[in-house]
Amino acid sequence: MTMFAERTPADPARVVAEAMRWVGTPYRHQGSRLGVGCDCLGLVRGVWRALLGVEPEQAGPYAPDWAEAGGGDRLLDAARRQLIPAADMTPTRGHVVLFRWRSHLPAKHAGIAVDPDRFIHAYQGHAVTISPLVPQWRRRIAGVFAFPAAIPGAD
Repeated sequence: MTMFAERTPADPARVVAEAMRWVGTPYRHQGSRLGVGCDCLGLVRGVWRALLGVEPEQAGPYAPDWAEAGGGDRLLDAARRQLIPAADMTPTRGHVVLFRWRSHLPAKHAGIAVDPDRFIHAYQGHAVTISPLVPQWRRRIAGVFAFPAAIPGAD
């Protein structure tokens, strides 16, 4: 039995509705404010705050190349601590999807699935947008997770 066995996932419709509110928010490295600016992690953090309140841990400052320079797989490790792993690597509505650019590198991009074929994400030079989950994205999936319905340990 894992620590997630008794955790209930958040309502996917609520997750997607909140993420959709962020579409058009400008890209801002380390930002996480609706309508002001966010990066991909900031989008996930902002949706978490809207659904669950206070964030369970602080991301701390990070450079654009943090994943390559820092060692380890910090984003994937944090997702494993705070989110609920999906049964398989197939994103469905409301799932947080983590990506790695190359198979030997740590995950360093995140988005939220709108449905099995599209996801919302922020990336440099673009506002938060909806993109198709085409094969080029699918082959980079490093992890798929659900938001919890309640803050871990708060029940």
